[in-house]
Amino acid sequence: MTECKSRQLHFWGLGRRKVTARFDGGHLTSDAGGLLLSEVDRRLGMLERLANCFIDHRDPRRVEHTVRDLIAQRVYALALGYEDLSDHDLLRADPLLALMAGKRDVTGGDRHRLRDRGRALASPSALGRLELSRPDEAASDRYRRIGADTKAMDSLLWDLFLEAYRKPPRRVVLDLDATDDPLHGRQEGRFFHGLYVHRG
Repeated sequence: MTECKSRQLHFWGLGRRKVTARFDGGHLTSDAGGLLLSEVDRRLGMLERLANCFIDHRDPRRVEHTVRDLIAQRVYALALGYEDLSDHDLLRADPLLALMAGKRDVTGGDRHRLRDRGRALASPSALGRLELSRPDEAASDRYRRIGADTKAMDSLLWDLFLEAYRKPPRRVVLDLDATDDPLHGRQEGRFFHGLYVHRG
């Protein structure tokens, strides 16, 4: 018979939160490694800088999830392997993802609308509006009111690259080879790839 220990493991706290590993089967997660990723971002501030590349036309009095909150939720979910927006139907109630995204109330108990209580994070439709917004239409669009400044994003990507070096490289080579991705069917947008002699 297995002998179970009730000992707890204690980790460094996150802000005022205490992080404890227990073995009693409470709130379980297989995504605890994401805490390391969020710690890296806290030190580098990449998500905050990315959020600054968006222009938010929403009424601030009605905003429950900041642009940074939405981006953090989506980026961390992608990093953990949840690439579909529909995954957020369940993920929005995940306290670990809420902790990673920087939510103070990780259980969602303080949400404004009663139907959102117990879900600290944004809905798939809110994330979809962020992803599908068009910068030139965001100011006048009724629902997709957050526009990306793509030039600022390009500049951020370049800045992050340069910051990874103590001394900026003298020369940067961009290798733009085509990726071979063969199709098997009659998908819309397919084309004949002459180099690989198949449809892609």
